[in-house]
Amino acid sequence: MIKILRYTEYLYLAVAIISIYKIVTLWSINPKDTYIFIFFAVVSIAMFLFRRNYRKRFEKRKRENKE
Repeated sequence: MIKILRYTEYLYLAVAIISIYKIVTLWSINPKDTYIFIFFAVVSIAMFLFRRNYRKRFEKRKRENKE
């Protein structure tokens, strides 16, 4: 289960990178179209940090229970 959580973290990071790429490429054409990608980038980065923090806390609790 922990490996799945680790992969989903990087899935959120990939979505953020793709969104940032779209922001950069579309900004000069039509800035209004980039607002949704800005939202996706911010939410994806926040979810990446939240999932990573949650996974580390889960691993720490699991390690402490084994000892």
